[in-house]
Amino acid sequence: MSGEYDVIVVGGGHAGCEAAAAAARMGSRVLLITMGMTTIAQMSCNPAMGGIAKGQIVREIDALGGFSGIVTDRTMIQFRMLNRSKGPAMWSPRAQSDRALFSREWRHVLESIPTLFFREDMVTGLVCTDHQVKGVTTQMGQTIYSRAVILTNGTFLNGVIHIGESHWEGGRIGERAVRCLTENLVSLGFETDRMKTGTPVRLDGRTIDYSKLEEQKGDDVPGRFSFTDTPPLNRQRSCYLAWTNEKVHAVLRTGFDRSPLFVGRIKGIGPRYCPSIEDKIERFSDKLSHQLFVEPEGWDTVEVYLNGFSSSLPEDVQYNALRLIEGFENVKIFRPGYAIEYDYFPPVQLQGSLETKRIRHLFFAGQINGTTGYEEAAAQGIMAGINAHLRINGQSECILKRSEAYIGVLIDDLITKGVDEPYRMFTSRAEYRILLRQDNADQRLTPLAFRLGLAGPDRMQRLEQKTGNIGRLRKFLFTSSVAPDEVNAYLALGNSAPLDQSVKMASLLLRPQVSIQGLQSCLPSLREFVQKMGSCGPEVMEETEIMIKYEGYISREEEMAYHLSKVDDIFLKDTIDYHSINALSFEAREKLNKIRPRTIGQASRIPGVSPADISVLLVFLRR
Repeated sequence: MSGEYDVIVVGGGHAGCEAAAAAARMGSRVLLITMGMTTIAQMSCNPAMGGIAKGQIVREIDALGGFSGIVTDRTMIQFRMLNRSKGPAMWSPRAQSDRALFSREWRHVLESIPTLFFREDMVTGLVCTDHQVKGVTTQMGQTIYSRAVILTNGTFLNGVIHIGESHWEGGRIGERAVRCLTENLVSLGFETDRMKTGTPVRLDGRTIDYSKLEEQKGDDVPGRFSFTDTPPLNRQRSCYLAWTNEKVHAVLRTGFDRSPLFVGRIKGIGPRYCPSIEDKIERFSDKLSHQLFVEPEGWDTVEVYLNGFSSSLPEDVQYNALRLIEGFENVKIFRPGYAIEYDYFPPVQLQGSLETKRIRHLFFAGQINGTTGYEEAAAQGIMAGINAHLRINGQSECILKRSEAYIGVLIDDLITKGVDEPYRMFTSRAEYRILLRQDNADQRLTPLAFRLGLAGPDRMQRLEQKTGNIGRLRKFLFTSSVAPDEVNAYLALGNSAPLDQSVKMASLLLRPQVSIQGLQSCLPSLREFVQKMGSCGPEVMEETEIMIKYEGYISREEEMAYHLSKVDDIFLKDTIDYHSINALSFEAREKLNKIRPRTIGQASRIPGVSPADISVLLVFLRR
């Protein structure tokens, strides 16, 4: 094919879409190769974005100038802020999306980028010279050249689908698997392994008796993911809760002898935190029921997704078990649940930029690295797209620190610790949760996006306005006094001790029962001040209140991040022969030589490298 591209992105899933958009918007001429233009950004599993820790990632992608948050806001049918009963470090936005609209909107976004081009084809191999990628070969016999390649193949590499005793090749139900590419990468020296994931049954919502289920509505005042002016959600669709029971479990057990999971046909490693229903009832045999989430697939469809009922059991077993769930007595199946096995490449073979160590200008992002989840894939995609553009233009790589973003935690975990099961982000993986909140992602990352060319002046102006308003509101709260007769009635409503003398408004906010929103009801001066901030008022109030209430925690984490960042600023040369440093433990020498950490900080996080080994390295560097 004539014409050379700067970057070729292979795969049109969540990682591929963010990668292609980022590289193209930074100025690269990008070709996105996908096997199906109608399945771009397909929500293969549940029709939702966000959730615990994942919602923070989507907000970070948005703050970096990505599109996952914007597309979600434009297509969501329900919004909920999870974990509101906990501290703000745990608050996580989650939205149900219209599955079909989500894919169409992503395609519209991509097609509106002038330097982004498309080809419907299957990539079967790489063109490499002197350990540097030069392009790709395709099933249609084309060789297409580029200066960098990003592989985002999802579950398609030698994918095999399992339902009961039936199994066949496929990357998704009804779609072909990718052949030859894994073998080509192995011939280049890459290590590969197998993983397994699954997806639940799809049901006909018309055959469900919702009166027997528990309704789960969206937030009264729905939020959004993007820090831009995306449209507000004015109407919402409800989700519902259902439960399995002992009869359901008994029927499911009748299919265990035909389960590909239990009889050993599935060799890949599955997710521990999101097991199939058969795995759940076996692993937690003492539990009499398991919660299920009935989630609508869109505005104008009766199809629903049964979250929590992932299965690869025979279809007749799935069907018979489903009809024993209360409310599902007459249910009809659109599509049974299924499992899928696929190839992935252990991510310790990557640098922090997601460029491979073995082949220059070749990047991996998404499930090819052993992760699971749209959000984790999209996060890797945008960083791979950014770094591919920077690499081919001779600019310094962009690597986010663990104290800067959940995305930094994600990538550092992958390249340092590797994976022994599909990797999913949790808040517990981050040491600096109070710094990495969903509300301040724009302050953490949008200035970087502006420097990269992914955020325009309007974004920076909006951020500066928000930051300025936070400063002004903070000053007002610390300098304005409130008298007992003004607030004691409000305090009594929350069972908070009354005042006996005037205090500053900020000191009142240290009480857990007191909020800025509540104080507005009795303090006209505060209400008037907030009104002047206009549409950004709610964001400003929320972040200002968090900063005041959790100031001590925030300061301690900032200090901890500062001290730990010192070891992340001590760089290790890639040429060090760790086997020659006899004072290191044997395991440390093996791990360090394989992973080749970039800094002392990264070395300290490698499993098997002890504090004593780090001391040896520091002595070695001083010498």
